[in-house]
Amino acid sequence: MMWMYLKDASLAYGHVPLLDHAEFVLDGGERVGLVGRNGAGKSSLLRVLAGLERLDGGALQRRQGLRWAYVAQEPAFDDASDTVFAAVAEGLRDVQAWLQRYANPGTDDDLDALHSAIEAADGWRWEQRVAETLARLRLDPEATLAALSGGVRKRVALARALVGQPDVLLLDEPTNHLDIDAIDWLAQQLAAFRGSVVVISHDRHFLDRVTTRIVELDRGHLRDYPGNYSAYETLKAEQLAQEAVVQAKADRLLAQEEAWIRQGVEARRTRAQARIERLQRLRQARTERREAIGQVRLEVARGHASGRLVAELENVSLSWGDGARRVTVVRDLSMTVLRGDKIGLIGPNGAGKTTLLKILLGELPPDRGRVRLGSQLTVAYFDQMRAALELDATLEDFISPGSEWIEWEGRRTHVRSYLADFLFAPARAQSPVRSLSGGERNRLLLARLLARPANVLVLDEPTNDLDIETLELLEQRLADYPGTVFLVSHDRRFLDAVVTSTLVFEGDGHWREYEGGVEDWMTQSIRLHGRVPVWPSAWRDEGHTAAKTADGDARTTHAAPAPVADTRAPSAARRLSYKERRELEALPARIDALEAEQRAIEAALADGTLYGRDPQRAHALAVRHGAIEAELMDALERWEALQTLEQAGPGNNPASTAR
Repeated sequence: MMWMYLKDASLAYGHVPLLDHAEFVLDGGERVGLVGRNGAGKSSLLRVLAGLERLDGGALQRRQGLRWAYVAQEPAFDDASDTVFAAVAEGLRDVQAWLQRYANPGTDDDLDALHSAIEAADGWRWEQRVAETLARLRLDPEATLAALSGGVRKRVALARALVGQPDVLLLDEPTNHLDIDAIDWLAQQLAAFRGSVVVISHDRHFLDRVTTRIVELDRGHLRDYPGNYSAYETLKAEQLAQEAVVQAKADRLLAQEEAWIRQGVEARRTRAQARIERLQRLRQARTERREAIGQVRLEVARGHASGRLVAELENVSLSWGDGARRVTVVRDLSMTVLRGDKIGLIGPNGAGKTTLLKILLGELPPDRGRVRLGSQLTVAYFDQMRAALELDATLEDFISPGSEWIEWEGRRTHVRSYLADFLFAPARAQSPVRSLSGGERNRLLLARLLARPANVLVLDEPTNDLDIETLELLEQRLADYPGTVFLVSHDRRFLDAVVTSTLVFEGDGHWREYEGGVEDWMTQSIRLHGRVPVWPSAWRDEGHTAAKTADGDARTTHAAPAPVADTRAPSAARRLSYKERRELEALPARIDALEAEQRAIEAALADGTLYGRDPQRAHALAVRHGAIEAELMDALERWEALQTLEQAGPGNNPASTAR
């Protein structure tokens, strides 16, 4: 059953089309993961589906009576909601209004209709529903919103959306600032959710567990891929490889035709004119081809090497508060950090990961124990709250205040060129930072951080809002980085790709270091404790395996053999044979048929949906497209050789070949 239908949708900001006559269908029970580059328009598309943003063109149709809830990246709350309970209860505002009208009916109120509406929405127990949802997300109903951290406010917004039991959930980066337990709970809830879900997320493990379909927003167009994120990665890689082959062959054909035209042609020849027109079409197609947006050119400025010892902790302890409220954040921790170590800090929100980082860097003295720091340490710090952002500064001034140049890795680079490496167009260099999307702001912070030489990188939730391609590139660069890395993250795949050891919170201020990544931690914990670690449960693979797709081994079987060219040197005295004349007369029709078939294949492959629906057929069409180009070149060359032979021979009749 179709619940939402986005038809011929257009939306643009300035000259940048975010939606370019896009189509999107959401059926009941689907869980759609929306992916794409930062700034591609994912959040704008979600706001369109939520009715918060209007299209420039096209239409959005919804099933009658459909109920939906939207959770933004940075949730906002009603000023009257001073407590968490009141904020979550906003999700049942309609139910509360019906109950109030039922208790104090007006002259126009239909009590039977109100009673039916309340029953249908399970409204008599709305307070119990709010309390149950708060308990699942471990939220204190009496806590004041003003005192909450960003992660807790995100959980409050999720609770507000879920408590209303909508038909459709629209979630924009719901895992940002959530700890692993909360991400695990959310994945379980969404997997069991009876309605439909559209979710934007950079967390690939989360997408694998939740989604049944991936929709990619790429240069204004939406492309569908069945299955979860792992299935999408497989299909996307195959599609890109096939597109590269098709485009390379088209470019080669264009180069050959350009070389032919430079040799000079006789314009009076009908077939030569047709070939010139074909060349013009090839030029136009090459001009109009929308190339994929380039990849971030991300390099880490390394700085001078530190000493071999970075930090040494001996029986370090630290507590906060007084009396009964005193909480131990670190208890009797001893560890040694050496140059080149890449340490992942894992723990729930509030466990004290940021505090422990400050101890490791010598910024915070412990209550007990000793901290010894190494020599020549140069630290670069990435703050998850983006405190370093100067919203009113231009991109250029934020990266390089007071100078147009950056001294980077022994090179002098213009700041606009450096920004272009992070996919910020030169025209945006004077734009204010506040005009950027959340992902673009994170990318800008990374650009400034990585431009400054350092031998110790501290990354506190660097993955929030980053697109997945940038995330994968950052993984590679950090893995190759010769300095020391401290990484705080709840992203399992990111941690596994980067860290050499994990420092895990095990409750009551206890932290334990494990060699290797997350999988190694789990194995060692089982060996050490005799069980899978109770916290965090999100690391367990509970049967959520990547969808498998059939290999596309389809082979094209209908490619006609290329005509064999006449290798004899044309002679002015030789006439065309009867067979050659028949071949010459048939070649124009064959060339037209091949061009028509090629255009039909290009149309079928153009929007990319065929790769998701039928990857084997897409592969076969791409192979056939390449075969047609070879046949076309052979046919054109053969036609030209035969026509030249006919016109050079005695008694020829040029009119016989004119079309």
